[in-house]
Amino acid sequence: MEKKHRFSLWYVLIGIWLVLIVQSYIAALFSVQVIPYSQFLTQLKNGRITEIAVSANQIQGRMKVDEKSGELKAFRTIRVDQELSAMLTQYPVVFKGEIESTFLRDLLSWVLPILLFIGIWFFIMKRFSSQQAGFLSLGKNKAKIYMEDELSIRFQDVAGVDEAEQELVEVIDFLKNPKKFTELGGKIPKGILLVGPPGTGKTLLAKAVAGESGVPFFSMSGSEFVEMFVGMGAARVRDLFEQAKQKAPCIIFIDELDALGKARGFNPTGGHDEREQTLNQLLVEMDGFDPKVGVILLAATNRPEILDPALLRAGRFDRHILVDRPDKKGREDILKVHLRKVRVDADIDVGVLAGMTPGMVGADLANLVNEAALLAVRHGKEAVEMKEFEEAVERIIAGLEKKNRLINEEERKIVAYHEMGHALVALSLPGADPVQKISIIPRGIAALGYTMQVPTEDRFLMRKTELLNKIASLLGGRAAEQLVFGDISTGAHNDLSRATDIAKSMVKEYGMSDKLGQVYLAHDQRQRFLDVGPRDGGDYSPETARDIDAEIKAIIDRQYAVALAILREKRDRLDRGAALLLEKEKIDGAEIKALL
Repeated sequence: MEKKHRFSLWYVLIGIWLVLIVQSYIAALFSVQVIPYSQFLTQLKNGRITEIAVSANQIQGRMKVDEKSGELKAFRTIRVDQELSAMLTQYPVVFKGEIESTFLRDLLSWVLPILLFIGIWFFIMKRFSSQQAGFLSLGKNKAKIYMEDELSIRFQDVAGVDEAEQELVEVIDFLKNPKKFTELGGKIPKGILLVGPPGTGKTLLAKAVAGESGVPFFSMSGSEFVEMFVGMGAARVRDLFEQAKQKAPCIIFIDELDALGKARGFNPTGGHDEREQTLNQLLVEMDGFDPKVGVILLAATNRPEILDPALLRAGRFDRHILVDRPDKKGREDILKVHLRKVRVDADIDVGVLAGMTPGMVGADLANLVNEAALLAVRHGKEAVEMKEFEEAVERIIAGLEKKNRLINEEERKIVAYHEMGHALVALSLPGADPVQKISIIPRGIAALGYTMQVPTEDRFLMRKTELLNKIASLLGGRAAEQLVFGDISTGAHNDLSRATDIAKSMVKEYGMSDKLGQVYLAHDQRQRFLDVGPRDGGDYSPETARDIDAEIKAIIDRQYAVALAILREKRDRLDRGAALLLEKEKIDGAEIKALL
C-alpha cells in the first residue's frame, strides 16, 4: 500500500532557519565594516587606506588591518562637512556622518501607485465581469427555487378554500405515489390554473401544495419572462423547464399568468412582440414534457378572460380551480388561522367578527387581525379585545378617523341628519341590512360621517324589492337634508353614485324594468374578478338608450319619494336621533333600537 506523506508546518520552519544561517554566513564573508569619519581620517594619516571610492554622501574603500600581513578589509563611512571635520580633528572627538533614511518615503512612492493601479484594475474587472455575467444570464430563468426543507406552509395554514384544497389533493398524491395513477393508465393534468379575485390565497395555496408534497418548488412571476431583448423570454422558459426536469418531481408556479399568457394578435404597436414569442415557447414546452416525469405546472391569475385560448385547452392548463371569496364559515376559518399568531382576549367571538366582514378575502382578514393587534398595542393592552377588532373593521371599511378636522356646527348638524336619515330608512324597510353603527366623525379622504350596515348572512341573490329598498336607504340621507333644511348639500355624491349603479344594473342587466322587459342590454367589458373597466356601451338604438335613462330616473325618483315619506312619518325620531348623534358622535346598534 502506498504511504502518503502529510505536509507539516515544521518543514517550513526548518527551511526558513536554514536560509537564515546561510544568509548570515554569506554576509560574514562579504561584510563591510562601517567606521566613523574621524577613524577614516586617522587611518588616512597613518597610511592604512589603500583605495577609496567617493560618492556624494559616503566613501567606500579598503584599508590595511595589519601592517605585517598586509590583510585588507572593506570599509564604508559617511562623509562629513570638510571645514567641520578639520575643526574636529583638533580635539579628541569621535565624529561620524548619518544619512537620512528615506526608506519609508521611497517605499510609499512605489507602493501607493501600485496599489492604486491594482485597485482601479480590480474595480474595472469586477464591473466588467458583473456586466458580462448579467449579459450571459439574460437567458437564465429568475425563478426562486424552494427545496423540500424550505417550505413550511401546509394546508392547515390555508383556510376558507376547502373545495380548491380537495381538487389539489390528488396532485399531491400523484407527486408522492405516481405509480398508482400510471398503473391504471391515468394521466395527471399537465397544468392547473388557479383563478379568483386578488387576495384569496392562490399563491399561498400553491406553496401549500408544494409543502404537502415535499418536492422542490419553482416560483416565478409572469412578468419576469418578458425582457426588452428579443428571445430572452423564450430562453428563460426553456431554461426553467430544463431545470425542472432535472429536479423532478417538482412544481413550477407562475404567478400573474396574464402578464405572459395574454391572447395573441392584439399588439397595438404592431410588428414583433416579444411577449408572444415567450408565450409560444411556453405552449411548446407544455406540449413537449412528459407528465410521467413528475413536473406539475401551477399558475394563478385574476384575469382568466384575457388568456390565450391555446393556453387553456385540454393538454395544457386543462384543470381550472376557482379560489373564490370565502363565505362566512370560510372567513371564520381564516380568522382562526391568523388569530393563532396574536394574543387575543377570551371574549372574542369569531362568528360575530366573521359576520362583520362580508366580502373580505384572506388578505383583508390578515390585515384586519394585524390592525387590531396594532390598536391593542397603542391602547396599552396585553391582549386584543373585541373593541379593537370593531375599530379595525371601521378603519378598513370607512378609513382612518380624523377627530382633529374642524367642522362648524351647521355642517355637523347636516351630517348628523344625513346619517340618521340613512339609518331610519334602512330600519323601516324590510330586508335591509341591520344598522350596526352611526358616526359623524370624519373618516378617510372625504367622508364626514358613515352609517355601518352589516348583513346577518351571506347573500348570493337579491330580489327586486330588496334592491329598491337598498336604493331608498342610500337616498335617505339626501331626503333628510331636504326635509329638515329645505336644501341639499354635496354630501350625497357617493350615495347617488351607488344608487344610480344599482338602478342601472336593474334596467340593463337584471331585466327588472316593466317598460323594457326581460332584455339584457349591457355590453359588459369588465374583468370577471376585478371590478374595473367600462360598464356602458350596450348595442342598442338611441331610442332604447332614452328609455333606459328614463327608467333609471323613474326608479331613483320613486325610491326618493319612499325615503321622504318614511322620514316625514318618523320626523320626531329623526330629530331625537340627530340630537343624540350630535351629543355622542357615535351610536351603536343597541342605542338605535332603543331610539326606535
